[in-house]
Amino acid sequence: MEILSKSIDAQVLVELKGRRKVKGRLQGYDQHLNLLLEDAEELVFDPETEQETITQINTVIVRGDNVVIVSPPPKRAKKKE
Repeated sequence: MEILSKSIDAQVLVELKGRRKVKGRLQGYDQHLNLLLEDAEELVFDPETEQETITQINTVIVRGDNVVIVSPPPKRAKKKE
């Protein structure tokens, strides 16, 4: 849960059951892993055509029991001096 709290207001990728994905800015979450995303897009992969369809959905609440994985934003590389 610490990773989620550090990801507030950052872009995350959420993989859902049924090979669906939602990408958006994490605004909040609860202990059940219900997620509130803004500026979100739904990514649906069609295995028959091997193409991904992107649908803009703006604000969405993702129910926690559909969540398979939440990918936090990548860490920033530290500059070497």
